[in-house]
Amino acid sequence: MIIGIPREIMRGEARVAATPETVKKFVNDGMKVLVENGAGVQSHFYDEQYVEAGAEMVTDPRELFRRANLILKVKEPLFNEALGKHEVDMMHQGQYLITFIHPASPVNHDMVRRLASTGVISLTLDGIPRISRAQNMDALTSMSTCAGYKGIIMAANDLSFFIPQMFTAVGMLKPANVLVIGVGVAGLQALATAKRLGAITHAMDIRPAACEQAKSLGAKVIETGVPPEIAVGQGGYANKLPEEWLEKEREVLRGVIKDMDILFLSALVPGKVAPILVTEDMVKEMKNGSVIVDISIDQGGNCEITPPGTKEVKHNVTLCGIKNIPGLIPTSSTWMFANNVYNLVKYLVRDGEMVLDENDEITRSILVTRDGEVVHEGTREAMLN
Repeated sequence: MIIGIPREIMRGEARVAATPETVKKFVNDGMKVLVENGAGVQSHFYDEQYVEAGAEMVTDPRELFRRANLILKVKEPLFNEALGKHEVDMMHQGQYLITFIHPASPVNHDMVRRLASTGVISLTLDGIPRISRAQNMDALTSMSTCAGYKGIIMAANDLSFFIPQMFTAVGMLKPANVLVIGVGVAGLQALATAKRLGAITHAMDIRPAACEQAKSLGAKVIETGVPPEIAVGQGGYANKLPEEWLEKEREVLRGVIKDMDILFLSALVPGKVAPILVTEDMVKEMKNGSVIVDISIDQGGNCEITPPGTKEVKHNVTLCGIKNIPGLIPTSSTWMFANNVYNLVKYLVRDGEMVLDENDEITRSILVTRDGEVVHEGTREAMLN
């Protein structure tokens, strides 16, 4: 099997789908690995390291796509402006693709249909089920860990005062108050990072289990009053709440965020637009110089006025809607991502060939296109709406 690792072409994307370490593992497993020149430079993995690991370096991405049986990427296929050609158009029938496709997202529907019509067998990393035997393949969890850590570091950088309590010759400075709303993987990492920086941490989530995890990290839990039976959905994820309960949640928040210095927003409902939990009026009531980092912005954002993809000061509050936060710590995020992908490939390959058993929960959850058709259930439903 020939594996192709192209250089990512999304603007600002510094990650790469394989490290020299995982390339060496692939080679030891009997596979040939093609790496596009410069693919790992921005994450500080260099061409000579890939060569030493056993990779063949390729200058032209068209050659890489033509020769590879399996393409490993970080981001979904995009239009390559330098070549004037879409990455899907460089792919061929029977070729496998593993990457973050986000196939249910409407902006990706045409690209997914093109993958199908081209005959590409595509598998999306955002579909990995959160079950114990898939943990070492779960790139979404890995990237959420990166986003939780880096998001708090970004907030600390934008804050105009110290996070920890400081004792000085001229007096004592109180520690910052941090509130994490949505205590999933990213939220838990945000709490842990804020705690390590010396903040007083608070957490809010409609799921009792998430609140217990927040308590275990030393956070003070703010109760929402939402009944568990309507709060918790399939797989332990949050449910979409009726508007009346969202309003009650906002009222609880209104009473506490005026005392917070950092808000970290990561409340998501799978497959849905992120719930608006912080209104513009609530932002107006926050402290001057406080910071909001809204990592749910890819799904619309938890704050009504978060600027998508950028950072702005509104009502004397810094609002950060920067996307692809894991890409801002590319060495660590690439290392995690590459190992997740290696473990998935190892799981799917038998005797040098990809084996896709649709009765297997992992395979069924990630398979997007096969035999010229879109087979991913969530994507098919989204395409009908």
